Amino acid sequence: MTRVTKDMLIGDMLKIDITIAAILMAEGMHCVGCPASQGETLEEASFVHGMDVDELVTEINDYLEKKEAQQKEIEAATEE
Repeated sequence: MTRVTKDMLIGDMLKIDITIAAILMAEGMHCVGCPASQGETLEEASFVHGMDVDELVTEINDYLEKKEAQQKEIEAATEE
């Protein structure tokens, strides 16, 4: 399973799954599309925006886990 960490660059996270941007934006990190943000770590960006990076990492990883589980369910259903 793909997991994000607080020391990952925002740009690398978005390469893993672009829909992570929606989570970041919903939490108040509206600069996700800014070129400068692509080179920041999640921890750096969280600090600037006054966010708890550990809570954000948990939220993103929970989302990725659920998305992966749903994808596996869909694949299993189409194989039947």
